[in-house]
Amino acid sequence: MAARVLVVGGGGREHAIAWALARSPQVEEILVAPGNAGTGREAKCRNVAVAASDLDGIVELAAGEGVDLVVVGPEDPLVAGIVDRLRDADIRAFGPDAAAARLEGSKSHCKEFLLRHGIPTGAAATFSDAEAALAHLATL
Repeated sequence: MAARVLVVGGGGREHAIAWALARSPQVEEILVAPGNAGTGREAKCRNVAVAASDLDGIVELAAGEGVDLVVVGPEDPLVAGIVDRLRDADIRAFGPDAAAARLEGSKSHCKEFLLRHGIPTGAAATFSDAEAALAHLATL
């Protein structure tokens, strides 16, 4: 049975993913939301006007189209929890859950995680105040 795959995103990364999937005999159709001019021209691909940031829309699209697998490209919907929502709806998804995606989405969170778990990392400091950041720079 050939699979129907939904690729979430509209950039070059998602185009490359759709292009590679289109070459598989195991893939029947690829929906790309929202896609781009290039993905719209790929064999087996169909662009769908659902923004990558529309998490409810992505879940509804995947369920309504009977998608077998969702591949999420952009970081923002991953950090927002799209994979968690898809899994809650019993839809298979390729990508990290929100907690894991946060390591990539927040450099300060990642740094805190590395330090907390004794993972070697470079020195860093995080600031929410410009004056404090400037004062720190003066000490370097």
